[in-house]
Amino acid sequence: MSDDEREEKELDLSSPEVVTKYKSAAEIVNKALQLVISECKPKAKIVDLCEKGDSYIREQTGNMYKNVKKKIERGVAFPTCISVNNTVCHFSPLASDETVLEEGDILKIDLGCHIDGFIAIVAHTHALQAGPVTGKAADVIAAANTAAEVALRLVRPGKKNKDVTEAIQKVAAAYDCKIVEGVLSHQLKQFVIDGNKVILSASNPDTRVDEAEFEENEVYSIDIVTSTGEGKPKLLDEKQTTVYKRAVDKNYHLKMKASRFIFSEIREKFPIMPFTARALEEKRARLGLLECVNHELLQPYPVLHEKPGDLVAHIKFTVLLMPNGSDRITSHPLQELQPTKQIDDPEIKAWLALGTKTKKKGGGKKKKGKKSDKAEESAEAEPMDATTNGAESQA
Repeated sequence: MSDDEREEKELDLSSPEVVTKYKSAAEIVNKALQLVISECKPKAKIVDLCEKGDSYIREQTGNMYKNVKKKIERGVAFPTCISVNNTVCHFSPLASDETVLEEGDILKIDLGCHIDGFIAIVAHTHALQAGPVTGKAADVIAAANTAAEVALRLVRPGKKNKDVTEAIQKVAAAYDCKIVEGVLSHQLKQFVIDGNKVILSASNPDTRVDEAEFEENEVYSIDIVTSTGEGKPKLLDEKQTTVYKRAVDKNYHLKMKASRFIFSEIREKFPIMPFTARALEEKRARLGLLECVNHELLQPYPVLHEKPGDLVAHIKFTVLLMPNGSDRITSHPLQELQPTKQIDDPEIKAWLALGTKTKKKGGGKKKKGKKSDKAEESAEAEPMDATTNGAESQA
């Protein structure tokens, strides 16, 4: 076997070392999410919460693989974002921002971690209130969660990306909600957060993606965003954009000194993964980032909004398509929901009844896996609790 072939094999989920790195990153990201949620209180500054999430990931990954000969890259794979109410995604403000949380806010918390380029990402929706979540807020969160549970069961070898797109739109409609347009779920590869195989959340005439079939040993970040509004978010203020990713295939000779300074800092600190401008020297960053974006050296992650009064929910998870079935490695239990709608559609119920594990002949190696299947079966009657029952045993 040549070095190239050996290296190719090591990057696959068939290598236990690779699976371990994904799961280690997932463990850190799940705990970081738990920490951020525990700190979400009325009047807490969003920037402080985002910084806590990022700091925890940096600290935990920094303690791993310290004594290996070959340096292993590790750290934040996606900066902590907390988007409130009708804000859809990517809100990770600068240090000078004074925005605080308020009682009753619907928070979307989104963050990611990587170890040696193997990425685990999670997003979760949390209502800042005591007691069960009711009314439209419960509907939109239930829609995102049930759609995520259906996606988990349909992202499996042999199925196609369009199967998932159609299914999650049907689930959202059952809760009188919309899947937000423009959101893509991506295949993950080592050091690649936005692989070429994608799942379109909402099909429309303006957005097309190549048809793709899922295969064993692939990894996906499944990204579900639901809205009580039209699901057609808008960019209201470019200055709110603070999350960027370097476009490694683009080159341009920057004219401004501030831009060259910032871009060299980005190349050194964040050569591949998305980052927040908060991690850069702020005064120079504002000027320098603009020129970098204008010449496509950086890809911005814009802060998008639905209309005021609309509510948005976000569930994102990382799934490994293992030989024995789908392994969801990132999640967080939901609050108690009391939605106004229930799932009566037989097709959606059938999707939710699908197991996530593959029964192999002569199996039975893992009793724990069978137990997890039972947990999932008990969750099927109550899609709302599926994350709490099923995902926790897998995470």
